[in-house]
Amino acid sequence: MKKRAVALCGIAALAAAAGVTPAAVADTDVPSARSAPQLGWKKCGTSDYPTLQCASLKVPLDHDNAYGQRISIALSRIPHTAKTSQGPLLVNPGGPGGSGLTLAGFVATSLPEKVAAQYDVIGFDPRGVGKSEPALDCEPGHFDPVRPPSVPTTPAIERTNTKRASDFARACDTKYHDVLPYIDTVSTVKDMDLIRAALGAKQINYFGYSYGTYLGAVYAKYFPQRVRRLVLDSIVDPEGAWYQDNLDQDLAFNARHQAFMAWVAKYDATYKLGKDPAKVEAEWYAMRDAVTKKPAGGKVGAGELEDTFLPGGYYNGYWPHLAEAFSAYVNKKDGEALVDAYENFGAVDASGDNGYSVYTAVQCRDARWPRDWNRWHRDNTALNAKAPFSTWNNAWYNAPCASWPVPPLRRTDVRNDALPPVLLFQATDDAATPYEGGAKVHRLLRGSSLVVERGGGNHGITLSGNTCLDGYLSAYLTSGKVPRGHGATDAECDKLPDPKPLATKAAVSPGTSDGTALHRLIGFRTR
Repeated sequence: MKKRAVALCGIAALAAAAGVTPAAVADTDVPSARSAPQLGWKKCGTSDYPTLQCASLKVPLDHDNAYGQRISIALSRIPHTAKTSQGPLLVNPGGPGGSGLTLAGFVATSLPEKVAAQYDVIGFDPRGVGKSEPALDCEPGHFDPVRPPSVPTTPAIERTNTKRASDFARACDTKYHDVLPYIDTVSTVKDMDLIRAALGAKQINYFGYSYGTYLGAVYAKYFPQRVRRLVLDSIVDPEGAWYQDNLDQDLAFNARHQAFMAWVAKYDATYKLGKDPAKVEAEWYAMRDAVTKKPAGGKVGAGELEDTFLPGGYYNGYWPHLAEAFSAYVNKKDGEALVDAYENFGAVDASGDNGYSVYTAVQCRDARWPRDWNRWHRDNTALNAKAPFSTWNNAWYNAPCASWPVPPLRRTDVRNDALPPVLLFQATDDAATPYEGGAKVHRLLRGSSLVVERGGGNHGITLSGNTCLDGYLSAYLTSGKVPRGHGATDAECDKLPDPKPLATKAAVSPGTSDGTALHRLIGFRTR
């Protein structure tokens, strides 16, 4: 698979086709077994996933120039074991910037054995990510503590943060000037179609979480006839990509943080932070004020504290651990407890630097962002008054897009009436991808079926222990069957119980272990 001449011969015709507008590729453009590049699968199993195999595929950096520079896409596979295969099932954990190699093992071992056995479960690191080459790392250590406070209570703080953001954008341009124009969602979906070709498949099955739902919807727009089955879990609003989506997140994360505060108040006997959720919330913001003035352990300032507690908005299985650190700091002045929590939930390592570099490159390139900082200032100041938990933290996270060196592409309109039945999953109280995104995609993908976790607030809800949701997933992957309802949703499932404090025998609620495994894999921070 590393023989350049073979790869060029096998991919050239398809790459040219992949450079055209959506839905323009004909069914006849499927490479023959002789012309398709051969993937050199090698064993790369782990203790958790011993049958995992790995390979890589050369693809054009620029899909409009099949004979130009080539880059490498890292792949993983759990092969099917049933006598009859339903073909490849590509999986993606989101991000953008999330590595999907391990997700293949997780999906293959989390699905019922009889279902997983029918598929070659294929993971991949999208261009720029992880083991794909080149892997982006614009500014190593960009998130090293202690960063400036997020909330710009003075003009000097705002100037410092805007400079950090523009410096990051400039560093990306300096290191990856020739690559950045091709780190985007559309280029990635064209890579996916080359993966399909290299697998020798006429069609693919696809299962995406979070940003992976947008990736799947865009793939289906460009290659509708290539889609056999399509599962989207925790769904991005494609019409808000990406500036408005991030503003919508801020309100949703604030609500989810308040749900966490209410949970802490419910267990006042354990955490001793008050029985009134409003009082508990006031204690949290007092803690943030305190670490702004004196970072806990010299490492956890306001920005690091926000990063530490943000994962609780994605997954309530983290609540007991975060509450322990919160209580220890407030009641015992234990700064090391916050440092430990930060290192477990908030700290960014080298893979995180890579993930953030790709996240920024994709989001800034995919669609238009405001270039006038006054717009950012007005919008986030107004929103922070309603949702102070993570509004400014999120603004600075995305702020490089205000000065991104590559001009934006036109956002893809994903509406589609040319697909087989599509299965959608969405929790009503998801913060990272609010419910409205799932409802909208349900309308945009004609004939799709929406399964809702009523009252659920976690991000990524299938293969997390909810047997009701997983039943619909398994039925669909087995037979293509989707539920059909008569209202805005096609089926509803009850949410899993919230966790219990760590000190109790019921500390691990049903599904928590599955959920923790999933949430270590899906996405990169915000999608």
